[in-house]
Amino acid sequence: MSKPAASGGAAVWLLAAGQTLIYAGVYYAFPALLPDLQAATGWTVAELALGPTLAFLVMAVLTPFTGAWVDRGWGGEMLIYAPVVAALGVAALGFAPNPLVWLLIWAVIGVAQAFCLYETCFAFLTRRLGDQARGGITRVTLVAGFAGTLAFPLGDVLGRVFGGQGALVAFAALVLAAVPVNAIAVRSLRRREKAGTSRAAPEPGALRAALRRPAFWALAATFGLIWLNHGVLLTYVLLLFEDRGASAGAATLAAACIGPSQVLGRFILLMNEARIGNGRATLFALCAVTLSAVALWSAGALPALIFLCAALQGAGVGLLSILRPVLVAEILGRRGFGAISGAAAVSPILASAAAPAVGAGLLHMGGAGLIYAACLAMAVAGLVIGAGLLRAR
Repeated sequence: MSKPAASGGAAVWLLAAGQTLIYAGVYYAFPALLPDLQAATGWTVAELALGPTLAFLVMAVLTPFTGAWVDRGWGGEMLIYAPVVAALGVAALGFAPNPLVWLLIWAVIGVAQAFCLYETCFAFLTRRLGDQARGGITRVTLVAGFAGTLAFPLGDVLGRVFGGQGALVAFAALVLAAVPVNAIAVRSLRRREKAGTSRAAPEPGALRAALRRPAFWALAATFGLIWLNHGVLLTYVLLLFEDRGASAGAATLAAACIGPSQVLGRFILLMNEARIGNGRATLFALCAVTLSAVALWSAGALPALIFLCAALQGAGVGLLSILRPVLVAEILGRRGFGAISGAAAVSPILASAAAPAVGAGLLHMGGAGLIYAACLAMAVAGLVIGAGLLRAR
């Protein structure tokens, strides 16, 4: 098989486009429309934000099960049909009459997210592409990294034209557009591999065996710590950068560098995938997140360091989002990969859900200084555990 065929070819780029549309229409629709939603509903930011948090929690509960379904050969169906449910959910948010209904709809969206976002997509690619999966996953995240770039300007326009809730209906159409794109990609990938025409055999006991291995818990701890670090920083990034002495404009500009830095880090990895092994790339990424926390702390003396903080944070987390499923397959094996990868994803998903509350608690207890210390401690702990895991491997 030629390398382009082995790496999925155009089908992977189509999946990348599908993930971009879904992330833009579901994940980024809320922050892109938050001011308009608050104006349209009259609800508090806390009431509105509780919805996406609940969706994360539902997603964390379901991800191990959706991974097991990928193992049984249902990954393609999940990528095709779950976005329909997600689109209906986002559209329904536009008609939610009160915060309780808002929460219930977000719970349904959380189910759809578990079925069609990165975890399912990465597990599907890993099962289809084998050793070529890292290249495929890198391509998907390289494109999907622009989901926020698509969502925020679109949210600004749609929010002004239709209002917050009306704009959600338009965002639902964006999600729905991913359905035919994913369908073409899934069929193409299955045609490339004859084994894809039949259901994969169940692999009983694989997850249970993985849970007994210290390596599984080391992976979960490493990525949970890094995602908590990232979630806290991202939630309070403007406040923290301004606390370091940056102007509001400089803080906004630096924060805007995080997303492009993720894409740049992934692009560099893509261009050097034959020369940089997974272990080495992981250490680079963990060191980048740690140095980002050091730069944030040091920015009190030199505010311009917030730009270095943003660049290192984006590049490090951007790389780690690719490397986590690859490391799961490499360290824990491919047997029962979907279920094991889904279980390993629970800690970073829960960390993302908990980050706003953890950051608020840290601010209340010790102000911004405590957040700087906590983010550095999380990054160092993640680096130590990750380096120990890679060395033991």
